[in-house]
Order: sequence, then C-alpha cells, then structure tokens
Amino acid sequence: MTIAPGNARRDGSHLYRAMRDVVQSMGDTLPGKFEVTKEGIVHDMMSPGGPHEVTAAHVSRRLEKVMPDELLAHNGTPDVEDVPEGIMRHPDVMVIPWADLDVEGSIDPRTVLAAIEIVSRSNPENDWVGKMRDYPLLGIPIYVIFDPRTGSGAVFTDIHSTPEGPRYAVRKNFVYGEDVTIGEWTISTNGLPRYQDHGAEEAES
Repeated sequence: MTIAPGNARRDGSHLYRAMRDVVQSMGDTLPGKFEVTKEGIVHDMMSPGGPHEVTAAHVSRRLEKVMPDELLAHNGTPDVEDVPEGIMRHPDVMVIPWADLDVEGSIDPRTVLAAIEIVSRSNPENDWVGKMRDYPLLGIPIYVIFDPRTGSGAVFTDIHSTPEGPRYAVRKNFVYGEDVTIGEWTISTNGLPRYQDHGAEEAES
C-alpha cells in the first residue's frame, strides 16, 4: 500500500530524507514493513510468523549451507538505501559479504549479490511490480521472488537499459518442489509453506 504522494520524486532529496525519517520513526511502533520508493512510502502489512517468515528462514538456511563462509544470506536489519535514487528497501533475505554488512546505518545496495522477497498477501504488487522496478535501479544483479500464494516464483537477472530505465532481461520461473538456482548456488524448494487461504487478503492500513 502506497501512503505517500506519487510525485515525491520531483521534490528532490529533502523530501526523500523526510520520508525516510517518517519510516524510521514508524518502524518500531506499527506492524508491517515500511519502505521508500519512487512512488512514495509503501506499507506492507505482513503478519508476524507464518509462511512468510518460515519461507525466509528456510531460504536463508538453505543458501548458507551451499555458500562460502564469507557470504551471508541475511534476513534481518538494516535496509538497503540509495539516497540519490530516493529508494530505501528492506529485502526479506539478502546475499551479502560479511564485510559489507559491517557498516553503520543502511547497506550500500551495490554490495548486495542477490535480493530475495517472499510475497505477502496484503501487497503482492510491492514485490512483483515495485521491487521489480527498484532493484535494477539499485544495481542488485539478482532478484528472486517466492510466492506462497501460488507455490511458485521467479529468478530475475541480467540488468539492461530500457527507455523506462534499468530492468532485468532474464526471468526463470520455478514451482515449489523444484530446485532453484540463485547466482552460483542451487537450493531445494521442497517443503516451503503455502498460505492456507490465498484468496483472502489481510487487512491493510
């Protein structure tokens, strides 16, 4: 759910910083995840626990079993941020070198090797549309979506220039039960949970 005006991008970094301050002040007091995009502030009303969090935990653990020790499949804080682009996102899981995580404040998105999102029932467009636009702008080379609504997902790679800006050129779909390759690493999707009633939408604020 976008809760800030779509013309925010025209008002420069001052408005972006104001929106970022609002997001950071709300993060500890209201449920869900707040992010800043080209369109304004996005509020994703994720339920605590459940298939969303379980999927993120499984993906993180399975990746770390096959990755070298110097890499982390991180599913905590902080955000990734590009002030000139006016974007602050919070991937559910990000593959990043340990050394690049050891910073004060937000992560430089260009140190992120892959961003992984678990689609929420409340705002699937945030992952399938908004982040599809923002992550290539941030220079993140691999974007992976797991969708517990449908038991499927996709891996996006190969950023290229288009008239609308950078976009991913390659999409590889998968369904739960298949192996999925993320960069140099292949993991199983067996046993990932599904939303029990994916036709019902969670309440949004």
